[in-house]
Amino acid sequence: MIRPKRFAFAISLLLVFLAGCQTKDIADGVVRTNEPAKGDYTAFGDTFDGLKTVSDVDYYASDQAVTEAKTQFRSENYGNAGALFYKATRLAPNDGVAWLGLAASCDRIRRFDLADLAYGRAYRLLGATPEYYNNLGYSYLLRGKLQEARTNFLRAYELAPNDPTVANNLKLLSSSVRNIERS
Repeated sequence: MIRPKRFAFAISLLLVFLAGCQTKDIADGVVRTNEPAKGDYTAFGDTFDGLKTVSDVDYYASDQAVTEAKTQFRSENYGNAGALFYKATRLAPNDGVAWLGLAASCDRIRRFDLADLAYGRAYRLLGATPEYYNNLGYSYLLRGKLQEARTNFLRAYELAPNDPTVANNLKLLSSSVRNIERS
C-alpha cells in the first residue's frame, strides 16, 4: 500500500513542477541563451541592460596560457612552453597561434611527430602565413632536412620579404649547408 502512495505523490509533484513551466513563442525557432531579452532580470534583481554578453567579450580562455607559454619559450623552457601551449589548445581548440606555438615547442624538444600534427592543425586554422612557413622551415632545419627547410623559408620570404627572422633563418640555412659537421 505504501508504494502506490509514493507513486501518486511523485506524479503529483511532477505535475506541480510542470505547471510552473512556461513556454514562449519564438518567431524564428532559435533560443538565444547568451542574449537577454529587454526587461529580463538577473539573479540579483537588476536588469541586463549595460552588462556584457558573450558576443561582447574580448578575452578568450586561452589568452593567459598563450602569454605564459610565450614567456617560457623565450626563456628556453621548451617543455613548460609546450605544456602551456597544449593547455591553450585544450581551452580554445581553434586558436591557431596556440597550435603554432605547440608545434615550435615540440620541435625544440625533438618531438617531431607531435610537431607535425600541430603544424597540420595550425595550417588549417591560420593558413599560409609567413610565421607558419618560417616555423615549419626551422622544424625541417632541426631535423636536418635542408631542402624542405629552404623551400619553406623561401615561401615565408615571399610573403614577408622584410621580416628579419626569415632573413636570419635563410642565413642560418646557408651556413648550415657550408659547414656540415658529422659526429
